[in-house]
Amino acid sequence: MKAAVLYAPKTDLVIEDIRVSDPGPREVLIRTMAVGVCRSDLHFIDGAFPHPMPTVPGHEAAGIVEAVGSDVAHLKVGDHVITFFTVFCGACEFCVSGRPSLCIDPSTRRAKGAPPRLSLNDGTPLAPFLNLSAYAEMMLVHENACVAISKEMPMDRAALLGCAVITGAGAIFNDSQLRPGETVAVIGCGGIGLAAINAAKIAGAGQIIAIDPVADKLALAEKLGATHGFDAMDPDLTKKVIGLTGGGVHYAIEAVGRPNTAELAWNILRRGGTATILGMIAPGGEVKIPGPTFLTGKKLQGSLLGSTRFPIDMPRLVQLYLDGKLDLDTMVAERIRLEDVNAAMGKLRTGDTVRSVIEFA
Repeated sequence: MKAAVLYAPKTDLVIEDIRVSDPGPREVLIRTMAVGVCRSDLHFIDGAFPHPMPTVPGHEAAGIVEAVGSDVAHLKVGDHVITFFTVFCGACEFCVSGRPSLCIDPSTRRAKGAPPRLSLNDGTPLAPFLNLSAYAEMMLVHENACVAISKEMPMDRAALLGCAVITGAGAIFNDSQLRPGETVAVIGCGGIGLAAINAAKIAGAGQIIAIDPVADKLALAEKLGATHGFDAMDPDLTKKVIGLTGGGVHYAIEAVGRPNTAELAWNILRRGGTATILGMIAPGGEVKIPGPTFLTGKKLQGSLLGSTRFPIDMPRLVQLYLDGKLDLDTMVAERIRLEDVNAAMGKLRTGDTVRSVIEFA
């Protein structure tokens, strides 16, 4: 099968023919239909985060189940599925307490000594990328790395749910638990930030403030529900947000992944507000908070994939789209082929697009 292989950080992906193993126990083979080109992939490709090489990146995908291994309980051939990279075991402390996105149980990976899920044609194993390796015509994953969805859902829109949307929307619905009339600021209007803005509109937020340095992204944010937009480079930004909201926002969502934007999220909170950090701050980055400000009752929290409860939340998000409430159409900037993946990465580096989606024939 065809896949985009990364041999070393800071190099282009190479389109190769690779091998995929047969499904083992509790594994499913998925024919990839669409995969989003996410900035999180870029962090690994550009070397900001370490990862074993060679590997096939990609982690925001949707497809159709082609085959199932033994002991698969919840999926069958022909199911339409969305994948997610935080595969869960279903039995550990995190899973049974309703936090499956935090599961790290090794039982979801192939045992030592078992053949690799993916390999080059010469037999060289390909390191699994975030449990998925989605820049490929096929994905071989644990059954708890995907959820069956309605076949009415368009696959290119479904793929976005696998990372950007569950992260951004989950930050509103799960992490913040925003109530109607409360105020929220979203820092960074890429795919994750736009999903958070759209979710805040669905949740009935009173004011939804979009913060980004790119005017076109602020315009998209307004289309998706933002009531106000501010240039992230404005030197008076903090004062303006506090003035607009009468003391700061109830919730701030950081979707960039830089220390200064995490600190901004804290600074624009009102007393008792909560800042949720979604962005991937690179190793070595530090967020500095003035000690006395903790006395204001503010809260700073991290989140992985919006604390999503995958089997419950993902079908609900699909239904919100089918009902015309969740706007995924606006988030898709372009539809491309696998061979165009390096050009799409270049656009991510310059901030020129929201989401490129790779479609497979």
